[in-house]
This record gives sequence, C-alpha cells and structure tokens, in this order.
Amino acid sequence: MEIKWIILSLALVMYLLVIIFQEKKVWMTSVAALAVVVLGFLCQGGAIGGNVFSQLAGPAELFQHIFLELINWNILMIYVGSMIIAALFIYSRVPARIADALVTISPSTGIAVVLILAMTGIISIFVENVATVLVMAPIALALSRKLKLNPVPFMIGLALMSNLEGTATLVGDPPSMIFASYAHYTFNDFFVSQGKISIFFFIQAGLLVGCIFFYCFFSKAKEKATVDKEDVISYVPLWLLLIMIAGLAVISFLSSELGYSSGCLVLGLGMIGLVWYHLNQKKTYSEVWQLVKELDWETIAFLIGIFVVVGAISETGLLGDFALWLAHVTGGSKFLGFLLILLFSILISGFVDNVPYIIVMLPVAGNLAQAMGIQKELFMFALLIGSCLGGNLTPFGASANVVAMGILKKEGHPITFPGFLKISAPFTVLTTAAAAALLWAIWA
Repeated sequence: MEIKWIILSLALVMYLLVIIFQEKKVWMTSVAALAVVVLGFLCQGGAIGGNVFSQLAGPAELFQHIFLELINWNILMIYVGSMIIAALFIYSRVPARIADALVTISPSTGIAVVLILAMTGIISIFVENVATVLVMAPIALALSRKLKLNPVPFMIGLALMSNLEGTATLVGDPPSMIFASYAHYTFNDFFVSQGKISIFFFIQAGLLVGCIFFYCFFSKAKEKATVDKEDVISYVPLWLLLIMIAGLAVISFLSSELGYSSGCLVLGLGMIGLVWYHLNQKKTYSEVWQLVKELDWETIAFLIGIFVVVGAISETGLLGDFALWLAHVTGGSKFLGFLLILLFSILISGFVDNVPYIIVMLPVAGNLAQAMGIQKELFMFALLIGSCLGGNLTPFGASANVVAMGILKKEGHPITFPGFLKISAPFTVLTTAAAAALLWAIWA
C-alpha cells in the first residue's frame, strides 16, 4: 500500500475519534502524530519507499523535518504569548471599566446592550473567546437584573459576537493563525492585501449586521441605564496588548513572511507581563504558576498533533488530488466553488472543531483556486469565514457557546437546543452572508 493511503486512513480514523471523543482529542491527535513519526522511520528503513520521508538522509534529518518544518512553532509562540497577555488584561479590569463607560454614555438601555456586545467582539479580536465571555458575563447579568431584561439573548449575544470577531486578526483565534501560517500572511495582511481590503473588514461587515440584529431584541428598552464604575487595577496589561499589536504591525512591514520574530515578540511580552504580575502585583510564584497553568494548553498540544498529521497528508499529494476532484465537481464555476466551500464550512463547523477542519481544507481551497485559475484568497477567505462564523450555528459549535449556556443554566435560565438555534441560526446566516457578500464584491 502506498504511503499516502496509509496516512489518509490514519487521518480519517483520527478525525472520527476526535469527533466521537471530544474530551480525549489531544490523545487522539498525539497518537496519530506519533504514528506519523513511526511511519517516517519505516520509510527510512526501506519498508515503505517512494515518498518524502524516504528522501531524508537519516533519523536526525527526519526529526528536524517533522519538528521544525511540519510544526509551526512561530504560531504556537504567538498563541501562548497572546493568551498570557489576555489573561493579564482581564485581571486588570480594564474591559469592565470600558463597559461601564459605554453604559454611561448610552442614551438608552437598548443602545447600551448593543455597544457592550460590539465591545465584546472587539475585545475578542485580541483575547480568547471563552475568556472574553467570562469577563463580560457578570456585566451582562447585572445589567439584565437591574433593568429586568431577558438575559438569554444578551448572554448568547456575548458568545456569538466573541466567536465572530475572533477571526478578524492574526492573533484573534487559532484558525486565523493557521491561515496566516499557510498563506504567509503578516499581521497587516489581515487588513490590506495585494491592494485590496482583507479579512478584517469582511468580519466588520458581519459585526455591523450582528449589531443591527441584536438591537431588534433590545430596542424597546428605552430606560437610561446606570452602573457603578469598576476600579482598574492597572493599565500595564493594556499597554502590553497595544505594544503587541503595534509590534506585529511593524514586523509585518519589515518582513513579507511570519518569521520567528513575531512569535518571539509576543511570547517575550507575555514573559514581561508575568514578571510584572509577580513583582509589581506582589503575586507569589504559586499564583503566577496558577495563571500559567490555566492557559489553554490543551489547544497547544492539539495543534502540535494536527500540524504533524496534516503536514504529512499535504506532502503525500492527497490534498492536491482532492482539490482537482472538487474542480471537476464544480465544473470550473467560480461562484459554485465559492458557495460550496462557504456552505460546507458552516455546516461542518457548526458541529465539529474548526481547527482540524481548516488545517486540512486550506491547501484544498488554495489548490482548487489555482486549478480554476483564480486568486486563491477568494476561496481561502470563504473557508475562514464559513468555518469560524459557522461555529455560531449550534450551542456546541464553539466553546464560548457552551460556556454561555452553562452560565445561563446556573443563573436559572436554561435554554434548549431549539431555543439557542432561534437566535443563533438567523445571526449566523445574516452575518456570514454580509461578510461573504463583501468578500465576493472585492475579490471575485
């Protein structure tokens, strides 16, 4: 049997087990990655020949290829560093202070709620989605109780808006980082690429439609809202966040590709933040370790396994074969290919983790575009929009949705699957349609 069919079978089994045993997904991807390493040794020993692994000189070169080329350590450093900065930003209470200011300047409760939801989305550009929901939830619940509002649309809105805006920049969410890695996109390329507006602005079109959608829920709340102002602990984490954004922008101007400089910058700022947390905030080593331990290390381990397996799939040529098959199915129609990728991504991401899906499909979308002789961004942006915004479709399509459901249940407002879908389905359709329409108008 050819190596590509062995690796394909391995990947299919891995994905099936990840879907069935979500809580064990790290184990599934780790075992699959280990199997790829073993296959590499077998190829080197001559048991399986005629592939990229058998062309490597020896075990040392094999390990170098797998651990330094297939695994994108730059993306992983950016993710870890940004998680640390985000955790400190939440600790600083700056987001709560901003929310208080928005409520104070708003002429009515309805507008205040929409502004808080929009702010939730903006924070989620730089802060992990679940963390954003957790820091904004107390504000939403307190405002709902005080003004006798239904907290269900408010809480669901927090989750949906955080998922929406996480796609907008390189540091927002793992799928965006994965896209940047594959497409060689810098931080600035998310705003303007090849002289055209890029993914950030397509997501803002969705945000605008989402704000209008939620205003319909709260437009009848005309009363002027008032809140007690939150005390800010420190503005240092905010400065670290701003330096991270500015630094990534400068590095984007200096380099056409994401080098290790981006990862070193973000991780370095995260380390500075931890030192500040220990020395300036008088936190013990145990408290610093607790903050680090609570970061999303599971996603890091998950990504490492996925990078290895999907990297092996790509090197066998399977993704190119799949792209040619899709080109045949679509009959060379650019619009049909665009629509197929968008709708398929929404449906898949509404039920399964979008990280492994987008890692597999990015090369497919890019190769499909090349096979049709069009710009690959059209299909890759459609994939990113569909897979990220599609997570809003169901209560378990994204971790932020699950957290929001849990908070509502704890507060005595349990919501059913159809109840969640009543809000999430039209929101997903409208926001995705707005983003996709602008994408088509600019890049088609």
